[in-house]
Amino acid sequence: MSVLDFSPAPDAAPARQRVLAHGRTEFRLLVRNGEQLLLALVIPLGILGLGRFGGGRFGTLAVLAPSVLALAIWSSGFTSVAIATGFERRYGVLERLAATPLGKSGLLAGKMLAVVAVVVGQLVVLAAVAVVLGWRPHPTALSLLAALLVAVLAVGTFVGLALALAGRLRAEATLGLANLIYVVLLVGGGLVVPVGRYPSALQPVVETLPTAALGAELRAAALGQALAWPVLVLLVWLVVAALLARKGFRWTA
Repeated sequence: MSVLDFSPAPDAAPARQRVLAHGRTEFRLLVRNGEQLLLALVIPLGILGLGRFGGGRFGTLAVLAPSVLALAIWSSGFTSVAIATGFERRYGVLERLAATPLGKSGLLAGKMLAVVAVVVGQLVVLAAVAVVLGWRPHPTALSLLAALLVAVLAVGTFVGLALALAGRLRAEATLGLANLIYVVLLVGGGLVVPVGRYPSALQPVVETLPTAALGAELRAAALGQALAWPVLVLLVWLVVAALLARKGFRWTA
């Protein structure tokens, strides 16, 4: 007859299990947030609708659809992460979680997993809606690979910038500044409007922005083209964002 063992098992779960569990928690918190829903789906879907039913005044779906996919990555990778992290710092959530077996690295890894899951969900939904509305992309294997690489670099860059912002400012300041940056780069960052439509004097400046690089690569990929300069731009921004987040992030408010 076997003997039941009621002795405590105080050891933490394996690191992989801890990160996955935290990623699921972060994902649920993100999708339950009303502001996240607005940024993730409502605004992008509205832009798609303008493109489909606006008589071409807001651009064709060939341009708007991949631009909206870039907007989805930008909104979830930067704005949502910055706002959520800012308030987590304010209420001491990060400080407490960092002291658990999850640790700082596990906390950040879980947060990144949640962002990736949200972005993938956004891209699937928005791409499906765009196709229903009449979008017909013509990607190649090379252009899809380039788009995937740029999307990964962009998510890392935006999350790094979000952490750098939220790790230094008060939660209220992070909220206001993150939304302001979101709107400014939505309009003037080459994200939805192609760089070629900006005044010629501004084009070299806009091309150096990570949002412009992301938008340009996704639009090119939909047409079967692969661009090199967006990859280089985002590689530089990823290094800068990682350094800023590492040097400037504070776990306590």
